[in-house]
Amino acid sequence: MADPQQPGEGAEGATFTIDKIYVKDLSLENPGAPQSFMTQEQPHIEVGLRTRGEQVQPDVYECVLTVTLTAKVDDKTLFLVEASQAGIFTIRGVAPDQMQPVIAINCPTVLFPYVRETLSDAIIRAGFPPVHLAPINFEGLYRQQLAQAQAQPVPAAVN
Repeated sequence: MADPQQPGEGAEGATFTIDKIYVKDLSLENPGAPQSFMTQEQPHIEVGLRTRGEQVQPDVYECVLTVTLTAKVDDKTLFLVEASQAGIFTIRGVAPDQMQPVIAINCPTVLFPYVRETLSDAIIRAGFPPVHLAPINFEGLYRQQLAQAQAQPVPAAVN
């Protein structure tokens, strides 16, 4: 399943290879069944998103994209599903100062279609209509997080 790609602008000689994509964790709660199937109201869907990446060998990184979906009607939870989709990526020829954007943007972008399918399948198997997540701009999220981190005041040193 090798898929070499260019991981970023100006990354000449850089390689980005997908070695393995897998479900690391999957959790489903259907606390109101069977009464929850009787509701006629459209549920409100809350989406939570987390990513993390770590080096597991030289030039080899694991990235995990975790998405949590909670469907509620009023204060009652119809279902809660959380999937952690992971991938092992070989990344070579990227400067150390450019590795964080590759891990935070390129890897989750690859993983997102897989986690989207995993969540939709789990929700269908729980007896509900599928939830189709809209595409996510991971580059925009990364830039937004950087801007927020830079805008936070640095705490003063305590002597």
